[in-house]
Amino acid sequence: MEDVLELEVFLPSRGRRRWPDALKAQIVSESLEPGIKVQDVARKYELRPHRVSEWRRLARDGKLVLPALESDGDVDFAPVEITPISPEAQTSSGFVDIIKGEVTVRLSDATPASRIGEIVSAL
Repeated sequence: MEDVLELEVFLPSRGRRRWPDALKAQIVSESLEPGIKVQDVARKYELRPHRVSEWRRLARDGKLVLPALESDGDVDFAPVEITPISPEAQTSSGFVDIIKGEVTVRLSDATPASRIGEIVSAL
């Protein structure tokens, strides 16, 4: 019988891994690419898919800041008109108007800014 000269021992990892926010954001960004599956990104980083989904939820809730997406040059900007407000116009009308071309969306002035931002993005 031959003598064993080498022996490899694999120990389970202890405790939880800590992921820096920048790396979490990079992983979430990769999972948001068109055609990419969460499970594929999770496998690449040796994570469970639910962890990546949890980080995606944090990003949606604004608790994890994602890096700026690389642009292919097709960036749309909306023109902004700023007009001085006269003292009599400073009283609230109760509405916020979003106008793009011939489309006008009228919202209550109690509409949260995040919702207004979503609507502007959709236009």
